[in-house]
Amino acid sequence: MGPAAGGARDGARTRPGRRRMRGDPVTPRGWAVLTLAGLTVALLVAVALLVPWHRPPAPRADQLAALRDLPAEQVARARAFRAALRPGGWAALAVGLLVALAFGLTPLGGRLVELVARPFGGHWVAQAVLGGLAVLLVADLLTLPFAAWRQTVLTRYGMSTQGWAGWTADLLKSYAVSAVIGALALLGFYTVVRLAPRWWWALGAAGAAGLVVLLSFVLPVLVEPVFNRFTPMEQGPLRTELMAMAARDGVPVRDVLVADASRRTRAVNAYVSGLGPTRRVVVYDTLLREATPAEVTSVVAHELGHAKHRDVWTGTLTGALGAALAVVVLYLLGSAGPLLRLAGVDSIAEPRAFPLLIALVTVAGLVTAPVQALMSRRVEARADAHAFALTGAPATFEAMQRRLAGVNLADPDPPRWEYLYSASHPSTVERMAAARAYARETGR
Repeated sequence: MGPAAGGARDGARTRPGRRRMRGDPVTPRGWAVLTLAGLTVALLVAVALLVPWHRPPAPRADQLAALRDLPAEQVARARAFRAALRPGGWAALAVGLLVALAFGLTPLGGRLVELVARPFGGHWVAQAVLGGLAVLLVADLLTLPFAAWRQTVLTRYGMSTQGWAGWTADLLKSYAVSAVIGALALLGFYTVVRLAPRWWWALGAAGAAGLVVLLSFVLPVLVEPVFNRFTPMEQGPLRTELMAMAARDGVPVRDVLVADASRRTRAVNAYVSGLGPTRRVVVYDTLLREATPAEVTSVVAHELGHAKHRDVWTGTLTGALGAALAVVVLYLLGSAGPLLRLAGVDSIAEPRAFPLLIALVTVAGLVTAPVQALMSRRVEARADAHAFALTGAPATFEAMQRRLAGVNLADPDPPRWEYLYSASHPSTVERMAAARAYARETGR
């Protein structure tokens, strides 16, 4: 057989009746496959290099020893609280999945998009923005009873300090923020689809990655203040010690902020957020009330560990790569005829197919949740180790973990299946055991 025939045999089919010759340009779908491979490799490399996989949990025997040292009544109350929350939490997850599948894998979602846009002549902007938001709103409303039920449990156990008026106000704020961000994202996405119908996946992937980075910068200064009031920690020995510790650690911190979390919860917490000029360390006012100054210092040392190891950057980078990867996967899956027929649409790129996108994203999120939780636990364990070394007081860290578990009603040793699937932090007994191991190794 001649070279031309051999080349045709080696080529990939581009359209009926013709096979792509070796010299033909790569199709957009071909570039998408190559991009998918590149993004997958980049994400795997980032996860392998940036996540501290070398920090396994403390031995199980040490964890059980720590569990025995906790007051039995505290453990029992925490487990009763978590058991009360568990059915509603998993039911909400199941209902959310069922709603996403019902809207995405049947024509129902597409019809809702059309119905909402009908008063506006079915214009594509109305379908994209109003139709997309309507799909998300219906899903939220169908899971709203579980959120309300959760609030009743929090109130019954004394964890919530918020009445129904405050709870409703926070809920409406959350809907409003989500609507603004969602509307901008939907409008941008479907505008790109119309301007570049063959290459929207490439621009969409870049846009999704850019949005993740942008939100990391702006959420602390634009969104977090919607839900909490932040004030600089008042001058005094504690603030002086915290700022000195940050300087000693080589972590530039402009200020330590206090959030008025007590208006909605008794839980204690602290976190670091933002990038560059928006980075800040935030402590709950409940933490300052419940913990000793030494324990607060230990908590902030943990947060400085996140800043020191650029964990926000790690999360932003992996999130950006994951978002870009998701867009490319959605584009490739969108050409699957069976999925399109189930959804009653002709193309994954049309606004009526948005419910199908949501269904695919929902399933992907549930499948990848254990991996994300594992990565988070390893990052948190590294921040714990940083706190041990920075303060030189592992016993204080252990005391703080006891207090956190008691005040927050955290199960110190949760069910293994639940821990592996969704726990973003090491368990209380893991953290106590790690502190004891550090104390043994260093003689502190």
